[in-house]
Amino acid sequence: MKAVITGTGCYIPKVKKENNKFISNKFLNSDGTAFNSFNTEIIEKFKSITGIVERRYAKNDYTASDLGYFASKKAIENARINAESIDYIIVAHNFGDVKKTGIQSDIIPSLATRIKHLLQIKNPNCVAYDILFGCPGWVEGVIQAQAFIKANIAKKVLVIGTETLSRVIDKHDRDSMIYSDGAGACIVESVETDIETGILGHATQTFSKDEAYHLFFGNSYNKNEDENVRYIKMHGRKIYEFALTNVPQAMKVALDKSNIDIDEVKKVFIHQANEKMDEAIIKRFYRLYKKPVPKDIMPMSIHKLGNSSVATVPTLLDLVLKGKIEGHNLQKGDIFILASVGAGMNINAIVYRY
Repeated sequence: MKAVITGTGCYIPKVKKENNKFISNKFLNSDGTAFNSFNTEIIEKFKSITGIVERRYAKNDYTASDLGYFASKKAIENARINAESIDYIIVAHNFGDVKKTGIQSDIIPSLATRIKHLLQIKNPNCVAYDILFGCPGWVEGVIQAQAFIKANIAKKVLVIGTETLSRVIDKHDRDSMIYSDGAGACIVESVETDIETGILGHATQTFSKDEAYHLFFGNSYNKNEDENVRYIKMHGRKIYEFALTNVPQAMKVALDKSNIDIDEVKKVFIHQANEKMDEAIIKRFYRLYKKPVPKDIMPMSIHKLGNSSVATVPTLLDLVLKGKIEGHNLQKGDIFILASVGAGMNINAIVYRY
């Protein structure tokens, strides 16, 4: 009995916001003082570090649960299953449903319940719940799905990552240019087979002694704004250093558990947070095995889609599986790694044979 991803789907919002749309923003330091640089310089430096050229935002009347529903429908169709046969719906997010004009999140009922409602699943034995695990939430949901399947608690699990980060960003914070909206989903099924396929190994860690508040909610950098309204904030340099130190190690633990040689790995799908950070993580990962980084090992979507938190990895996987990222594809039997890092600080990785 193997835990196998039998269908994937994603929803990429239609609203594009290019870097030049931030040219009139009044960016401020955390203490409220103005930058000495012009916005053109700030934006160009931002692009050189993150790789982001544009990002996607949800339409005003859509929430995170709507985006998750759209991605779920595609995953269910791709897996060719009846939605009523789903045993669990696991939804990873961080901020719930935030309306375009809202100032707080809405998570009652849970997003999983809302998506189950939108899918019109009648079966009461289809259990729906949310997980809050930072950006690695979707990857962790897949790990939980495998646990349910191994324990014979479930046969089919729908795992969704959905977020509308554009609703929780401070326009005076230059980091606001990183974030975007989107959703990705997959069906994880129990498959009876003698072939070594599906999830081969995984690893998860939470660092909270000194790292718990690397990502947090805080006030606008504009001291004149309502102090009751709060936004996503981060200590970028600390996160960068943390990720470079710890993510390659977690990936190595997962790979070593799977008994797969690193030379067999065809693709590595890393959370799309920062182009330079992801490239550095890959270099350090291969350095642990004293190997050079193979060409085209790491597909990326951040340039056009930005950082949609829990949605980046499932979206990237879906795009590659469906041949929508030039130069990247997977064949049956190929080994790939899924890895993410985010608020908590949490890290996880999965080794998977397609």
